[in-house]
Amino acid sequence: MSDIISDLQVQDIRFPTSLEADGSDAMNKAPDYSCPYVTLTTQSGLKGYGITFTVGRGNNIVCEAIHLLSPLVIGQDLLEIFKDFSSFWRSLTSEDQIRWLGPEKGVMHLAVAAITNAVWDLWAKKEGKPLWKLLVDMEPEQLVSTIDFRYIMDALTPVEAIGLLTQMLPGKVKREQEMKESGYPAYTTSCAWLGYSDEKIQRLCQEAQGQGFTRFKMKVGSDLQDDKRRAKILRQSMEPSHLLMVDANQKWEVQEAIDWMRELVHFNITWIEEPTSPDDILGHREIAQALQPLGIGVATGEQCQNRVMFKQFLKAGAMQFCQIDSCRLGGVSENLAVILMARKYGVPVCPHAGGVGLCEYVQHLSLFDYIAVSGSLEKRMVEYTDHLHEHFVNPCKIHNGCYMPPESPGYSIEMKSSSIEDYKWPGGSVWRKLIQDGVYKE
Repeated sequence: MSDIISDLQVQDIRFPTSLEADGSDAMNKAPDYSCPYVTLTTQSGLKGYGITFTVGRGNNIVCEAIHLLSPLVIGQDLLEIFKDFSSFWRSLTSEDQIRWLGPEKGVMHLAVAAITNAVWDLWAKKEGKPLWKLLVDMEPEQLVSTIDFRYIMDALTPVEAIGLLTQMLPGKVKREQEMKESGYPAYTTSCAWLGYSDEKIQRLCQEAQGQGFTRFKMKVGSDLQDDKRRAKILRQSMEPSHLLMVDANQKWEVQEAIDWMRELVHFNITWIEEPTSPDDILGHREIAQALQPLGIGVATGEQCQNRVMFKQFLKAGAMQFCQIDSCRLGGVSENLAVILMARKYGVPVCPHAGGVGLCEYVQHLSLFDYIAVSGSLEKRMVEYTDHLHEHFVNPCKIHNGCYMPPESPGYSIEMKSSSIEDYKWPGGSVWRKLIQDGVYKE
């Protein structure tokens, strides 16, 4: 039975995380975690929710981009979208005039992500399943039909993708049960933001270990001696077998990244994340080649703009850890394309999370990856930060350092109405007070 999308609303939601230095790193010293929050309503009254992620100023620009795309969404029949999702996705990325503002990158692609994530939320709710389960239960042909393979056919064809999924059909039930019992491994970034004091780093690291975390990430890149000191604090607070990753957030030149990491090698680093410009594929490859003898991999992808760039990173050997982002790429289906390409090229997928709702989102993608695509947890983990989960109706659940599979239908991103009223910009109660007190300017 048809169900028409009758309305699209978007709200500018921001959280003043910069006040506590949450999220601070070498390039983003005072981020305010923010999101355009999309609500799709159908004629039957079903509601789907979607977000994309920003760090404060400019969130309103993405909201305007979503408004610009809304005529391409309102009036669409959900069942027709589900039958040919890749065509619907392409209609948003390839409108004759709007495409010039991308194509498939930047503000417009963030807007596409928010909209299509909301559509996937509707799809999962229609089926009465959490998104990961919707994906896992799809036949290979149906799942592949949701992906736009334009520009990546030289790396992965639909036939190859169907083959990869078909190979993994045996054992799916067992792997799904394993996830329900044990969860998907997480690493925490919450212990070592760049703006945190030494005492806070040590305390948070010890608390995280008490919660079962064995994998930790530290922000680096502003001062080498400071990085050494903070890494020493973390290593002294961690068990020797625990993993330590570092993240430069695009701070360095290519040679600078190589030299800097050679100075940190004795801290037993698993990966260096975003060592240089997220667009510099050749630079990442040069860094990866230089650090390979040291046992340090290169991780990147949270600001990789589309599946085409991921294709080049993977084919060039420029990443050893593939960090998809649920909102930087154009929603679920483009992430599926990258997950499948990474499987073909043997690169583990370790999604970027944190922010607003990104943990709620990427848990679904990693559960699908393990159950239906990779079948392996080797070198795989999902980022976790302990921020802002209390604002969601169905927040992610961590047990013994692992994400536990969501059970509620949908994509886990519906916000509490009270949080929306408090944090909508600039009229929410929290922001009105901060503006009135002179802490922020409208």
